[in-house]
Amino acid sequence: MPTTLAQMVAAARAEANEVSPAQAAQAHNRGDVDLIVDVREPHEYQEGHMPGAVNIPRGLLESRADPASPACDATLSSDPSARVLIYCTKGPGARSLLASQTLTSMGYDSVTVLGGGLLGWAEAGLPVETESQPVTA
Repeated sequence: MPTTLAQMVAAARAEANEVSPAQAAQAHNRGDVDLIVDVREPHEYQEGHMPGAVNIPRGLLESRADPASPACDATLSSDPSARVLIYCTKGPGARSLLASQTLTSMGYDSVTVLGGGLLGWAEAGLPVETESQPVTA
């Protein structure tokens, strides 16, 4: 029997390390987050993102994370022990959960998913930046 998207997301959720916006902000302020990855599309990123986040759309994640890929990006691929915080719009949603699962399966040691996504971050009164040009890693 084929696996459905709902089953894939449920499996990823079961494996995910989720933190609240407040916990993520505290970890970031303490220097306990090395990289914040926004896995939404570039136009979504332009409309608003967490300060310091890099935009690596979910569909490009594997090629950007794999050092052997011609499309690899050193921001993500240089240190699989980096503490990575991933988010999408809300949730954690399918994109951030699947991204977390993917990076973990690729050998990344410390991947965390932002509970509530960017909407939860903004609702908690935390800063959101906008860009006129996307910063894509």
